[in-house]
Amino acid sequence: MGTERKRKVSLFDVVDETSVSAKLGRAGINGAAAAAAANPSINRWNGRPYSARYLEILEKRRTLPVWQQKDEFLRVLRDNQTLILVGETGSGKTTQIPQFVLEADGLSNRSMVACTQPRRVAAMSVSRRVAEEMDVTIGEEVGYSIRFEDCSSHKTVLKYLTDGMLLREAMADPLLERYKVIVLDEAHERTLATDVLFGLLKEVLKNRPDLKLVVMSATLEAEKFQGYFSGAPLMKVPGRLHPVEIFYTQEPERDYLEAAIRTVVQIHMCEPAGDILVFLTGEEEIEDACRKINKEVNNMGDQVGPVKVVPLYSTLPPAMQQKIFDPAPPPLKEEGPAGRKIVVSTNIAETSLTIDGIVYVIDPGFSKQKVYNPRIRVESLLVSPISKASAHQRAGRAGRTQPGKCFRLYTEKSFNGDLQPQTYPEILRSNLANTVLTLKKLGIDDLVHFDFMDPPAPETLMRALEVLNYLGALDDEGNLTSLGEMMSEFPLDPQMSKMLVISPRYNCSNEILSISAMLSGMSTSNSSLQIASLQLHYHVVMHMHGFACTSQVAMVLACRLVHVFYFLLFVYFVYCHQQLSRTWLVELLIKMIIQFRLMQIVAVC
Repeated sequence: MGTERKRKVSLFDVVDETSVSAKLGRAGINGAAAAAAANPSINRWNGRPYSARYLEILEKRRTLPVWQQKDEFLRVLRDNQTLILVGETGSGKTTQIPQFVLEADGLSNRSMVACTQPRRVAAMSVSRRVAEEMDVTIGEEVGYSIRFEDCSSHKTVLKYLTDGMLLREAMADPLLERYKVIVLDEAHERTLATDVLFGLLKEVLKNRPDLKLVVMSATLEAEKFQGYFSGAPLMKVPGRLHPVEIFYTQEPERDYLEAAIRTVVQIHMCEPAGDILVFLTGEEEIEDACRKINKEVNNMGDQVGPVKVVPLYSTLPPAMQQKIFDPAPPPLKEEGPAGRKIVVSTNIAETSLTIDGIVYVIDPGFSKQKVYNPRIRVESLLVSPISKASAHQRAGRAGRTQPGKCFRLYTEKSFNGDLQPQTYPEILRSNLANTVLTLKKLGIDDLVHFDFMDPPAPETLMRALEVLNYLGALDDEGNLTSLGEMMSEFPLDPQMSKMLVISPRYNCSNEILSISAMLSGMSTSNSSLQIASLQLHYHVVMHMHGFACTSQVAMVLACRLVHVFYFLLFVYFVYCHQQLSRTWLVELLIKMIIQFRLMQIVAVC
């Protein structure tokens, strides 16, 4: 009996969009694709008719610079296992490249496309946008995965996830077999997890010839990356930028926060319509600036147009983060001054998110960077000068939709002489205890010869091994213990992981879970400050709600760091069982901040 030879639809057989559904239908990928093959108005992913909104968005997608190079991208990736893509801000690479791969790939039920992001806010917002572009439901065909939240399902074919979450997936699936294509986005940020993924994926690619890797960035040291990935081809996609005029200060600014607020007010008073983007270093600065800007503008009355001041930082709730995409407010009266949206953001807005309508950018030249001292074993976030690459990205935010202006609150001499060309990789300035634990879990025992793009200092690795040995995660030979196996399952610092693992032994699992959750929400820069404030407020808040506590007890608590845990648990208990509002927590936080500032003044005096 004769046999019929069927050609399997392979990756990137399909280049032009019109033939995608037909080829997938012949391959029998799924019912929805078959229906789409018979009727082009049917969505190949869910079998439903395309909406009018889909067609409207499709027209906009076709105007993106990256769309013009779609065929070239697919040809290059078809012929190579790894591709490095440099796409300028506004090119559309983050939303379009994963979709190009999907359209070209005969995906089975067990293979997906992954696109990593260094920040949670980017993974969530981009996945929602792509779901809208594909006319599907977020959490089904398109999903996202971040720490403590997985919005995906068995239907998911495209997943946006943080680089740390992909690293954790590799623990259970070392060859990442569920993925056919992996896209590492924002590679220039050189986060700790991204650098580890570089070395890990190089090994995975050797064992999986069918896997494709795309490394994407807005600014990239192309030669360095090509050398690291064995001469992988480089593809450049131009951005859609308008001219941006750069302004520098004549003298260095003593207080960049006040200078930034003053510049915002001057722009709003004197410059034509257009939204403003201000870069600051952290949550406290941003909230302070938002209050002061609103106050200044309100004091001007109807002499100027209304403003909508929107904060943006990583710990902001997702619903609040989405407000950056809201339009500017309308004029207060007909033919009155135009309204203006003012976004005050951390460096999240440099490349991770694109905000249309920005015409003016204010760049103080600083950001918070993680710094680790292995000798005293202290990690903190310090306000540090940005790199020239970051300054370039910030300026580019002003030229998205029309010619813009960038006001750099530092001198041109400082820009040319003081700023480093690129951001210092996080792996060279971080505590590596959690990273070493992850690598051990992945079966990588020879840390010295692991293929890091920039190998960390031996002293930093030794300190990490010492800490893990002290915690019992590693034995004296450096091998992972059963305790270490359990600790590695938690996306937390090793110290907190051990707390959780051993808590059943002391019958306090629920309490330790609550404390760990609250501690993990504290940023590295603020945790010690928050702890000091929490200790001082322990006595005050207990009295506020009728709990007995003597001054002597309060003094003892203030002297013992461990009692901050009791206070965190107390706050959680009161909030849950007395059904207090979030306003109460906000008021407590304000009191904590005021108390800490008083402590700072006393310390200086």
